[in-house]
Amino acid sequence: MGVFDQQVAAQLFDAAATLPWLQAQRGAARAAWLGGKMPTRKTEAWKYTTLDALAELDYLPALPTGSPDIGQTGALIDGLEADRLVFVDGRYEPALSSLRAQPGVTVVRFAAADEAQRALIASRFATLAHGGDNPFIALNGCWTTDGVRLHVAAGVKAERPLCVVHLGVADSRPVAAAQRTLVVLEEQAQAQLIEYFPSVTGCQNSLLTGATEIALAASAQLEHCRLHLEEEHAIHIGGVYVDLGRTARYQGFVMGLGGRLKRLDLRIRHRGQGSECHTNGIYLARHAQHFDLHSTVEHESTHGTTAQVFRGIIDDAARAVFNGRIHIHPQAQKTCADLSNRNLLLSNEAEIDTKPELEIYADDVRCSHGATVSRIDEKSLYYLQTRGIARAEAERLLGFGFVNELLNPVTNTALQELLRRVVRGWFGRSADPLGQLP
Repeated sequence: MGVFDQQVAAQLFDAAATLPWLQAQRGAARAAWLGGKMPTRKTEAWKYTTLDALAELDYLPALPTGSPDIGQTGALIDGLEADRLVFVDGRYEPALSSLRAQPGVTVVRFAAADEAQRALIASRFATLAHGGDNPFIALNGCWTTDGVRLHVAAGVKAERPLCVVHLGVADSRPVAAAQRTLVVLEEQAQAQLIEYFPSVTGCQNSLLTGATEIALAASAQLEHCRLHLEEEHAIHIGGVYVDLGRTARYQGFVMGLGGRLKRLDLRIRHRGQGSECHTNGIYLARHAQHFDLHSTVEHESTHGTTAQVFRGIIDDAARAVFNGRIHIHPQAQKTCADLSNRNLLLSNEAEIDTKPELEIYADDVRCSHGATVSRIDEKSLYYLQTRGIARAEAERLLGFGFVNELLNPVTNTALQELLRRVVRGWFGRSADPLGQLP
């Protein structure tokens, strides 16, 4: 049994000598972390997610290791034409990264930023990621020793996606790390961002906290994919915070495989008139895994649009949690907002706790929300079996079809193929998240 309390956690990265120019922000995060309370099962936002797994090990910062062979790690996405930054257990690996200059596009690591860039990072750091009911965002601020800033100038369309890879490797010691990303798109700018969390083969006793802040100015557009494909013993607690200006558009996609403990918060604010948010998400959990997805959308201006579809499949004795909240403020007239959450349970022991919420204070809006929990339709199974398809294969086909359509809005074909391969591998019960269907 290890020790994980607020004081121990806050001191974990005190010896890190990097980013002295960010010490004020890290200090504020530390004060917020120590001033808050660790969530318990009595905390509404953590009612169905226990943090007991955190206390099973004593985590330490990762030590420098040799660069793994990226071709053998699954960290490369076949056919993806993108700029790539790779972090291994939180440490930047230049040998695995590939970055080319693009006019109007600035990508810089916090640790490599010049004086002007440092000022910009410091001015934006933690301006969106306040944590709310997720105090681990403050802990992430304490632990931040590096990060990535993406800035796209007004009117510029980035030629290539930016893929930020956070690779976990097997380590004899339990290791902790932090992921931090800051995205700013100026007016009418366009970009694609892929945040990719794969693992090498092998059991990983790792703890990663994550925070991504995204600010989209007027008419800016971002396509954002966040892929949680870590090995099932890894722990990940993170959040994505999006601020939408007038007529800005955010197209998001989340893929989450279960783990010992995984929790992701999505926080989206419509602050400008006519902004749009379209988000799809898939979570797949089996064995004794746990996956918790909390989504909150704040409509604070008129004519905003939100369309969210999340689907989960839970097998064996796994457990999933979904909480989707849409909050329409009094001034947010003419808002259109829809939220759908559907779940398939593949075993009697599998469990899902789902709670869609609508809170409306404007009177001229069109909103809907709904959630379902079901088993695979026996009539459909029977239909396939009468055509010579074995029951296990029929379940696999129907389950794949249940989530497959959510992949269609992912416009990058290489990424879409990776996601389909992950889903096929999961239904083939491959131990490797990137495994092929046997």
